[in-house]
Amino acid sequence: MLRQFCIARPLLRWSPSCIASTPARQFRPVRCLLACRSFASKTAPRSGDALSKARVPIKPLVGAVDYEGPLSSTFRRLKIFSVASLTLSTTLAPFIFVIESTLPTIARSALVCAALGTSGISTALVSWCGRPYVTTLGRLTPSENNGVEGLEMTTLTLTLRPRITRVYDTEFLAETSRPFAKWELRELIAYVTDKMDRAVPAHGQEETVAETFDKAGNVIGRWIVKWKHNSEDGRDYVSGQCRAVGKVERYFNVHEELLH
Repeated sequence: MLRQFCIARPLLRWSPSCIASTPARQFRPVRCLLACRSFASKTAPRSGDALSKARVPIKPLVGAVDYEGPLSSTFRRLKIFSVASLTLSTTLAPFIFVIESTLPTIARSALVCAALGTSGISTALVSWCGRPYVTTLGRLTPSENNGVEGLEMTTLTLTLRPRITRVYDTEFLAETSRPFAKWELRELIAYVTDKMDRAVPAHGQEETVAETFDKAGNVIGRWIVKWKHNSEDGRDYVSGQCRAVGKVERYFNVHEELLH
């Protein structure tokens, strides 16, 4: 049962100050670079549909990058070193059994497991900590985002492959409790119907509020909201439950003090 209701407000610099929450988790609004009054009217795939493999044309935000992560090069070097060390450990591990030594086989096996385990764990930690880090962030202009403004954020995988995530409605971004991340895509959002300054979505309607692309412009994941109409205490409200389809990037790490 929803404990709070988010009242839609006029266009603001920040997200709404109150949002729907679950009893086990309390979200706080995120201080975004910009906010949108309405979400992009994109057709979202239904639950039974496969993610489209067709290439989606993406125009780079040339000259429209509003933010560059100051630690981008640091995370890049750290990922390169981590992957290189894991590769080197994996390559050299068999030689421990080949070289002449007085160590028994059990001891050699222990050394191999320790070396691979240490390198593997450190690489996994680097991947987990560095994946949400946003290298560049820019605005989506209304002309390219169905009449509203949005955000485009670029992150890097462990192998330095770019992942471009477009958030078509910044009201779906909230502060997160995940370490090494500032924002996350919300799982739940709700509005009081008579307070909304946007078109009320139909019951059961699904919309894409964020998409993740690879470097070639292929959609690899979507964040989809499904709207539902409810009434409680004599008030009508519409709530949205979100889910991921494919491999969508959900967490983002930005330096909020650098946003302007």
